Amino acid sequence: MLAKPTHHVIPTNFPSPIKLPPVALHRVPSLPSKTIPHAISITNPTSNNNHVSIPSNPTLDIQLDDSVAAFWDYQFLFVSQRTETTKPITLHVVEGAIPHDFPFGTYYLAGPGLFTDDHGSTVHPLDGHGYLRAFTFDGFTREVKFMARYVKTQAQVEEHDPVTDTWQFTHRGPFSVLKGGHKVGNTKVMKNVANTCVVRWGERLLCLWEGGQPYEIQSETLDTVGRFDMIDGCDSVPDSGKNSGDIWDVAAGLLKPILYGVFKMPPKRLLSHYKVDARMNRLITTSCNAEDMLLPRSSFTFYEYDSSFKLMNKQEFNIPDHLMIHDWAFTDTHYIVFANRIKLDVAGSMAAVCGMSPMISALSVNPSKTTTPIYLLPRFPEKFGKARDWQVPVEAPSQFWMLHVANAFAIKDVNGNSEIQIHAATCSYQWFNLQKVFGYNWQSGKLDPSIMNVNEGENELLPRLVQVSIQLDGEGNCQKCCVEPFNQWKRSSDFPAINPKFSGKKNKYIYAGTSSGSRQTLPHFPFDTVVKLNVLNQSVHTWSVGRRRFIGEPIFVPKGNEEDDGYLLVVEYAVSIQRCYLVILDPKRIGEEDALIARLEVPRHLNFPLGFHGFWASDK
Repeated sequence: MLAKPTHHVIPTNFPSPIKLPPVALHRVPSLPSKTIPHAISITNPTSNNNHVSIPSNPTLDIQLDDSVAAFWDYQFLFVSQRTETTKPITLHVVEGAIPHDFPFGTYYLAGPGLFTDDHGSTVHPLDGHGYLRAFTFDGFTREVKFMARYVKTQAQVEEHDPVTDTWQFTHRGPFSVLKGGHKVGNTKVMKNVANTCVVRWGERLLCLWEGGQPYEIQSETLDTVGRFDMIDGCDSVPDSGKNSGDIWDVAAGLLKPILYGVFKMPPKRLLSHYKVDARMNRLITTSCNAEDMLLPRSSFTFYEYDSSFKLMNKQEFNIPDHLMIHDWAFTDTHYIVFANRIKLDVAGSMAAVCGMSPMISALSVNPSKTTTPIYLLPRFPEKFGKARDWQVPVEAPSQFWMLHVANAFAIKDVNGNSEIQIHAATCSYQWFNLQKVFGYNWQSGKLDPSIMNVNEGENELLPRLVQVSIQLDGEGNCQKCCVEPFNQWKRSSDFPAINPKFSGKKNKYIYAGTSSGSRQTLPHFPFDTVVKLNVLNQSVHTWSVGRRRFIGEPIFVPKGNEEDDGYLLVVEYAVSIQRCYLVILDPKRIGEEDALIARLEVPRHLNFPLGFHGFWASDK
């Protein structure tokens, strides 16, 4: 169940570019003498005060907060963009300048682009067709070229008519129910929209989605090459291993013909989140079995590829629990899976199969355990001989739902004892709802921002940054596990990022999106602030984008050898004027007034909706 919203917000339909009300109607009265502070620094190395707060101005909050404007600002984050670029467009620098030493390369940003068709149907943001954005930096000319194209997936080709440039949704997708399309008996559930993550690896640019093979994109033109079979060549039909013959294998045998044949689900679902092991120069991905979404067990296969996509390592694990994994972690020796526990909803399943509710309504979160199981899966079991039984999870003392991982690493002492640290964003089971991510209501096809801005009271419900510490003895037995707010930073935060050179290694800095809390109706989400946290001295520094503007996931662009030597890229969504900007920040200056280095404007006719995850591809 969801917590009670802070404010009642009247939902409305997704606005289309044609039907948007005049922007001026939603402007907040100008404030000549007061502005939101852009930079805040907090240093708290030894203080016992666990509450780190941002200075606020109540008068300013009241003036800025207008429920109607806040509602429309939220809707403007999810306005469909049907226009694609045919050639690169040079972005105009509206503030600052592009640094002379900015590295050559491209920032790719994956995310949905379309939410409404021409026949009365809307879809959940997670079901929106993938719209890949590319910002290419030319160090010689000090220019940034912008391109944006739809990923031509099988579903996109079927649903878009290029002659009339019209759309008609025919695939349901996991989170949506069609209004103007085939509803009852529609088995087109696995709508691979390639909208979640993007990576350039081994000269291939791939767009990934939660539950299917990635699509390969031509890096210079953003033309879709086609589906890239990462796991078909190294996987056989999933085997149940040592549990063969038990009741769940029988159930799996009955489900496979239905899921594979009727609903066209792939035998193995590749997860959208990948990891890059900088030390070994490997791309690591993971998949799970399709039928396990409906069974109280979970099978995971991890794959490691070198830069030529040669499979270097493959490990399979069967976990006797019903899990839904979105992100995960790795160290030099382990894959780390946090048990986001789910259960089958029988009534929801019947409605979903009949097409009367989204397929995701067949599942619900399972908060029956007060702890969080953490599985430490051996990455190279043949190298380390006898180790702890990985099937016995480490039990974190508190219950939480894992959202996104920033980093994980292990430190070993001279006695063979080790400590594993994981830096991540988590939330509460009591808040997380599989059917209402981003506040989407499938019954009305509308967005309600109050879902993402609940009144928490004394409970920490919304996404938070945490540090999970696991202490193991020389035999691998868990001696202690604790979960703490990262640097005692308790504001709602997500999309954590680090310098990618430090992935899997001990790091000092974490960057993430967070909220300044300056708006009463939108106090937690969308984010409007970048936060930098220092692991060693516990300091916190922030940079805010300004009023009625939001940000997405920060991306670190390495430049030198120091961990914070480089630049931060983040997209600014100026929703009140329907503009997008690419912002370049100095990571060393976060918390100072001069942290902003440059702001580049995307042409208004190419203003795009909220992106999900990005990747910096260096051209060195």
